[in-house]
Amino acid sequence: MVSRRTFGNIRKLPSGRYQASYWHEGQRHVAPRTFPAKATANAYVATVEADIYRGGWIDPHSGTVTLKDYAAQWLDRRPELSIRTVELYRFLLDHHVSPQLGACTLARLSPSKVRGWNAALATAHPITAAKAYRLLSTILKTAVADGLILTSPCKVSGAGVERSPERPLATVAEVAALADAMPERLRVLVLIATWCQLRRGELLGLRRCDIDVLHGTLSIEQTRVTLTTGRSVFKAPKTTAGRRALSIPPNISPALTGHLERFVRPEPDALIFTGAQGAPLAPVTLSKAWSDARNAIGRPDLHLHDLRHVGLTLAAATGATTAELMYRAGHSSPAAALRYQHATRDRDKALAAALAALAPTAPVVPIAGSAEGRP
Repeated sequence: MVSRRTFGNIRKLPSGRYQASYWHEGQRHVAPRTFPAKATANAYVATVEADIYRGGWIDPHSGTVTLKDYAAQWLDRRPELSIRTVELYRFLLDHHVSPQLGACTLARLSPSKVRGWNAALATAHPITAAKAYRLLSTILKTAVADGLILTSPCKVSGAGVERSPERPLATVAEVAALADAMPERLRVLVLIATWCQLRRGELLGLRRCDIDVLHGTLSIEQTRVTLTTGRSVFKAPKTTAGRRALSIPPNISPALTGHLERFVRPEPDALIFTGAQGAPLAPVTLSKAWSDARNAIGRPDLHLHDLRHVGLTLAAATGATTAELMYRAGHSSPAAALRYQHATRDRDKALAAALAALAPTAPVVPIAGSAEGRP
């Protein structure tokens, strides 16, 4: 028996359950499940009708694509992503998202399922969990925009925020010791990483034409990254802010000039840092040299990237503004630069002295009852 309605149809099946269907945009759509009672079938049809009128209708069959398949399509349709970013996203999807959630259809990917996945991953790998959650959230926002699901199931507050432990700092004396402990052709790399606050890829991508000795500037026009396959790739900085020209602190200019004379070929595109035979510096060679140097000075906890952190913290201690730190670091947002504005004890004392200098000189008023205040 078929029950006629203004919108939709309800049909009783031989099993005794009820099937709901409706027509929309020239196509007949059948509810993805049957209902135990006619009232619940009617309620479903009424909900669908309301969704259509308010523009929130989702094709019940559109969410049947699995997360793994949709994520693969999403990544293939992002040609603007850098090679390294694509590698990172594929790694996160293959190792941390798809094994647990990939088989789920978009329609059945519930907030509770996402919350459970995130909690388990965050317990073992908190930083990776934040990266994977941000990626999943971005993919599912696109699914909403594509009309495949009504809302995103990523509703875990704060799950996409990385809470990295504070990195250790090296003193200026330790930076000098690290440079001395490196092979001669790599000593100035430590100095530039610290005093010019460069990333590893920016250091490895530096060429002779990027150094203006006369004006004391260093330009970041390309970076060199190593893919998981071991192949090195030269590419433009990830953001517009990453392409910048920096003033070289005078304290390292002599060392840089000496390095250019001794270790860099005369061609404009000659790399600043190379191996002993003149080939592009291999990451494993740099890692070995750095490991030996940090162990030699008794700081095995330091990473090469910590030198950039040291340099930016020193810049902040001089009173650099957020905008100045953003430019020097190549950051496109203030959030990343703010982390370097630590209130060091010495800087706080300097601020206190500066505040005191603003106050007018006034006579000392004796405290009532003190020896100075008695008649």
